[in-house]
Order: sequence, then structure tokens, then C-alpha cells
Amino acid sequence: MRTGLVVPSAVRPSGRGRHTVGGMTTFVTAAFCLVRDEQLLTVRKAGSTRFMLPGGKIDPGESPREAAVREVMEEVGVDVSGSGQELGRFHDVAANEPGAWVDATVYVADLRPGDDPAPLAEIAEQRWLRLDGELPADLAPLLRNHVVPALRGHRGTDRGAPPSPG
Repeated sequence: MRTGLVVPSAVRPSGRGRHTVGGMTTFVTAAFCLVRDEQLLTVRKAGSTRFMLPGGKIDPGESPREAAVREVMEEVGVDVSGSGQELGRFHDVAANEPGAWVDATVYVADLRPGDDPAPLAEIAEQRWLRLDGELPADLAPLLRNHVVPALRGHRGTDRGAPPSPG
């Protein structure tokens, strides 16, 4: 499931990893779904109450994949540079920025034996989420509304997902 973002020509660059359209800020990000034993690694950044994927804003000159790889290493200490594939591009309200949106390119990789993610940098906590279980209320909207359903479909674990229209 890939979703697109239509960006009008009146987009104003607003600095690292964001742009403004009609007064609304959109953070352009990249992240990785790190999966082990049909569980997804989620993280909570310091000062936040929402769990999300390891990832962050794209630096100037970086591709979304390069940013996602860099952020995963910085936030949980796992090198995913040679693994994974794109899951899709998703857009929803930002979890930690009131009145803002997030436009995320998301990748997925199975953790290898020996990969041992641990909270680093601004990460206050990490938690494993069962892909076939109920979703907790404290997930970021992008994760809850788009990424987990797409990941369940991608992995064939969409038992808890609503039926698709059509």
C-alpha cells in the first residue's frame, strides 16, 4: 500500500525536514519498521507520550532511505544499511507537533541474529508490539492508522485489520 502526497506549487521550504503549505507545517521524515518474531519495535521519544517508529527528519542532500538508516543507528543502535525494503509513503497528523502533519517514507526489515536494539539519543523507552494483537491507544496516528495496517498486509498478519473496501 503506497500513498501519495500532492504538494501544491506554493510550498515554502521551512528548514530541515519540513515544508509549509498554506500555513500548515508538514515534517518530511523516514523511518524503519524493525520486526522480530512478528513483533514491531516502537519507541517513545523523551517528552512524548506516543510510541512511533525509529526514524526522523531527512537532512538536506539525504535520500529518505539514507535518513532512515541514519536515524535507526542513532536511536536504537542497529545498522540496517544493507537490509529491508520500502513499505510505502504515508501522511497523517504529527504525534508531537500540534497542528502539523507528517509525510513519512517507511521501510521494513527483519532484525538479524545479534541485532540488539536499545534506546539511545532522545529515545526514552522502547516497546515491542505484536503484529497480530490489539493496538495500544498510545501509538502515533501515522503508525496506528497507516503503517501497522500496511505492515500487517505486507506480512500476511492482518487478522485484526478491518476489511478493505471494494
